[in-house]
Amino acid sequence: MIAGLVIVFFIFAGLYADVLWFDQLGFLSVLTTQWLAGTVLFLIGFVAMALPVWVSIQIAYRLRPVYAKLNSQLDRYQQVIEPLRRLAMYGIPALLGLFAGVAAATRWQVVLMWLNRTTTGKTEPQFGFDVSFYLFDLPFFQAVLGFASAVVLIAAIVAAATSYLYGSIRVSGRDVLVARAARIQIAVTASLYLLLQAVSIWLDQYSTLTDTNELFTGAGYTDVNATIPGRAILAGIAAVVAILFLVTAVIGRWRLPVIGTALLIVSSLLLGSLYPWVVQRFQVVPSAKTLESPYIKRNIDLTRDAYGLADVEEVPYNASTTAEPGALRADAETTANIRILDPALVSDAFSQLEQFKQYYQFPSNLDVDRYVIDQKSQDTVVAVRDLKLSGLNAGATWVNSTIVYTHGYGVVAAYGNQRSADGQPVFLESGIPSSGSLGKYEPRVYFGESSPTYSIVGAAEGSKPVELDYPSGTEGAQQTYTTFTGNGGPKLDNPFNKLIYALKFQSEQIFLANDVNEKSQILYDRDPVTRVQKVAPYLTLDSDAYPSVVDGRLKWIIDGYTTSAGYPYSTPVGLSDAIADTETPPQPFALDNINYMRNAVKATVDAYDGSVTLYAWDDKEPILKTWQKIFPSTLKPMSEMSGDLMSHVRYPADLFKVQRKVLGKYHVTDPGSFYSVDDAWTTPNDPVSPSTNTTLQPPYFLTMQVPGSEKPAFTLYSTFIPDATGATSRNVLTGYLAVDADAGSTDGKRAAGYGKIRLLTLPKDDTVPGPGQVQAKFNADPTVSTQLNLLKQGQSKVLNGNLLTLPVGGGLLYVQPVYVQSTGETSYPLLQKVLVAFGDQIAFEDTLDKALDVLFGGDSGANAGDTSVPPTTTTPPATGTTTPPTSTGDPAKDAELKSLLAVAKQALSDKQAALTAGDFSAYGVADKKLADTIASMLALLG
Repeated sequence: MIAGLVIVFFIFAGLYADVLWFDQLGFLSVLTTQWLAGTVLFLIGFVAMALPVWVSIQIAYRLRPVYAKLNSQLDRYQQVIEPLRRLAMYGIPALLGLFAGVAAATRWQVVLMWLNRTTTGKTEPQFGFDVSFYLFDLPFFQAVLGFASAVVLIAAIVAAATSYLYGSIRVSGRDVLVARAARIQIAVTASLYLLLQAVSIWLDQYSTLTDTNELFTGAGYTDVNATIPGRAILAGIAAVVAILFLVTAVIGRWRLPVIGTALLIVSSLLLGSLYPWVVQRFQVVPSAKTLESPYIKRNIDLTRDAYGLADVEEVPYNASTTAEPGALRADAETTANIRILDPALVSDAFSQLEQFKQYYQFPSNLDVDRYVIDQKSQDTVVAVRDLKLSGLNAGATWVNSTIVYTHGYGVVAAYGNQRSADGQPVFLESGIPSSGSLGKYEPRVYFGESSPTYSIVGAAEGSKPVELDYPSGTEGAQQTYTTFTGNGGPKLDNPFNKLIYALKFQSEQIFLANDVNEKSQILYDRDPVTRVQKVAPYLTLDSDAYPSVVDGRLKWIIDGYTTSAGYPYSTPVGLSDAIADTETPPQPFALDNINYMRNAVKATVDAYDGSVTLYAWDDKEPILKTWQKIFPSTLKPMSEMSGDLMSHVRYPADLFKVQRKVLGKYHVTDPGSFYSVDDAWTTPNDPVSPSTNTTLQPPYFLTMQVPGSEKPAFTLYSTFIPDATGATSRNVLTGYLAVDADAGSTDGKRAAGYGKIRLLTLPKDDTVPGPGQVQAKFNADPTVSTQLNLLKQGQSKVLNGNLLTLPVGGGLLYVQPVYVQSTGETSYPLLQKVLVAFGDQIAFEDTLDKALDVLFGGDSGANAGDTSVPPTTTTPPATGTTTPPTSTGDPAKDAELKSLLAVAKQALSDKQAALTAGDFSAYGVADKKLADTIASMLALLG
């Protein structure tokens, strides 16, 4: 009894903690709606299973023959079961009801979507139904029929078992003797089951529109002319056989239903398998290209519509392979914004220059955003300085890990198209406290991608803050402390709440610690994606939440998708496989095999207080409109987005990856060519991936002007090469896919061009090298390979950055930054060289400007970026920047600092001289000396 109460209280503690969490966040209705729907469905499922089973057992038992002569074996069974009969008669239905109730409760989304369904206004071409029938109605009807069939089948089984046990059914040699009551019960139950199967077979007609065959998805010629009519006939036969079982219940003869059942089985073989096979083999196969053409056209049109590709603008692009002088003038703004900073390689540089303490960290892959600097949009590489409790080492006590070290601090941002003279990033926002070009904002990161499992904040020892804010202070203090003042988590203002969370996190310290008082709040579920997923369980979320400074706050922006696997004639895609590339590993999704996808919601999570805001980005999307009926008032209209937020919203990468996967096959709109599979494309593998497995090249964000557009815009792009399973496996470019990713500007208006997808199709009779070929040419070029080999000698290693492809100069320009990193513990990659290629021509220079000048005869456009400026020309000196102050106020320390500055200057000169001479062993020594000198200077400055 006591153990049971303890278990019940633990369950209650978990549920009550959920109530507190959702209530604090303002989404309690989401939780209560789920609970209410689940509870109602559990009760319906329990009753729908338990009651028929109980009734079936009762009827079989009460109508048993009283004086039935049983064999000795059954008599022994009765003797064993009889003492437990009453328990079994109620226990078996109850147990089955529990299982059924749990199964029914898990389908709450299907039921609520059906009850609140929204029409799409689009009809499918086979039956003329609104597409909403396949999104909402058909899944519900199939779920109900499956459940009902299981109930009736189980009721029939328990009825037959009870009748046999109590003599209503007897086996005598070859004869089976069935009592009249048992005959009626079994016949009626069998009739109900067959009626359900008749309805199920009838609905299976509509399922053909989402069935996938070898060539395409949807009903083809055989389905339309054989399978669908066959299933309609089979449904009628099943209904007739159900009537025959009712006749048996009246007249007592089994011959008719037995014959009818045999007819149903034979008919299912003939109409369901043999006849479609004959039509396919002897009619379709010899003339498949002609007969399947209209159905392939349906598949093409509806697949493109389901993935938002109906309005893709196809632009023929006769890419030049010869770099002509003056060719870049028309693309000067694009070349000026080429991002030479690789977000996948500069994390170590951010860490060494901006981490400051071991309890901070940056993600391994940084994000690309854009900010308006000096009235011009600037692509930036950004990262949040998040907390890393493992860096505390021996100091990771419960108090330190939970109450003192509670948050990260600030965002670090670097120009995407600039580097310092020695190859470091040029920061436009850096340091602790944060300073730079992004203005004043709340820098504390209580909710981040690497935040601790839970922290307790808001309390202070009297008036003295206890939470470490950042590792520097005023008046000689080594650290600055703060107290959380937001509303970020449930309050621990009473012993009961403390007990609830002590149980939830298995920590008695939450209940006992003196530092936890009535002002304390507990923060948990702090990952931005986790928070959005809990308050919007109907969304599939993008794999990348990216940070932006918006309206004086640091916010995470997450894209939410509505998905379905029921869109008629649309080809399914494995979502986890489609988004996997060198930057995104495969990951599980609740609904992975989808054939419909829309970016319906933009969500934000405040990094300070964790508040979640959901914006209806596509308020006409039928699935989202349905969920808005289920969870009213949880989404805000897009019009409530601030202009600052709108200027940082971008086209979602995961949706783009799915679309490029689909377009690899469905850029072909001619049914004949589609059938021949003579022009299938695929995404190339990332040529710089160290993995031996197949890893696709990720799409990249860049500001550029795509042919066919009117002006440069923040763009997401990817490339295509021939599919190895198609006509050829050459690594040459066949297509260039780009989407306008700039959602809007600071005026709050959504950009007219946002989401416009352009597909540049390259001529088939010309050869434009793909990323793999270009990388191979880089590695094989005598001049390049010689310099790369020199870079790889000694204590240095070479890291190839992302290989970018840009449609400029009338052709396709490849740009790849090349980083050098020494092998010291505190080393980090430095951008030293830039590789560029245009057609068969290659240049390998210190800067992008020089490389473009080599390719295009001294014409690199109008300021192609990569200005190689020292950090001090970009950001003012501040604590934590790359330029330390030159005075400490102490004459002795100033003298030592001056000496160290001279050493650093000489080390920097030695580095440059070694690089010019190609002596990279000396380069590594000078680099280490420079790093050690800077470390000594920082230690001197405290």
